[in-house]
Amino acid sequence: MDEKTKQIQIKAKDEDLKGVYSNLMILSHTKEEFCLDFINTFNPPTLTSRVLMSPAHLKRMANVLEQTLKKYEERFGAITLTEEPKREIGFK
Repeated sequence: MDEKTKQIQIKAKDEDLKGVYSNLMILSHTKEEFCLDFINTFNPPTLTSRVLMSPAHLKRMANVLEQTLKKYEERFGAITLTEEPKREIGFK
């Protein structure tokens, strides 16, 4: 089995397998890392998850997301975007 097809065994808590809902992502960065904050904007707006990663890993993730989205649209049709309403999100 080569490196690209090697399977990785991971541990996950049952609670984490349920997933969390997010309808907003805020992206920020420094020179060394990117921070992806996933937010549920229903009242009250809540940070549901924060993911930190290196610039190289974010680029790999962006590439695989682009490839996966292309395959999705080839199978199910183009995704049309509507204009997002302007929202003011703040933390207390």
